[in-house]
Amino acid sequence: MRERILHLTKKDFIRQTFHAGGHGGQNVNKVETGVRFIHEPSGARGEATDTRHQAQNERIAFRRMATSPKMHAWIMRQNANFEDGLGLQRQLEAMMADGNILVEVKDENGRWVPE
Repeated sequence: MRERILHLTKKDFIRQTFHAGGHGGQNVNKVETGVRFIHEPSGARGEATDTRHQAQNERIAFRRMATSPKMHAWIMRQNANFEDGLGLQRQLEAMMADGNILVEVKDENGRWVPE
């Protein structure tokens, strides 16, 4: 059974759009092509005005926010608080101990049996 350690949904982020300005002619003056994502708990922000298309800027902005040093630090803090203060790496190592892993193979009848 797998346990979810960290779960983020779009409800965890603030998405803002704005007029980008710069190159792009009338399009950037009339259409909100710039996109900004904010993750308040971490303070991480990502903003993009790179293209004339909101959907492309959205992907770029989200990636910038998700890979920001503030987001990385927040994830590391969440990891440190996981399971009675054990870090994720140590918790995974404990779960992957030899006694916790069952390896099965198919026998000649096609049934799964312990190795």
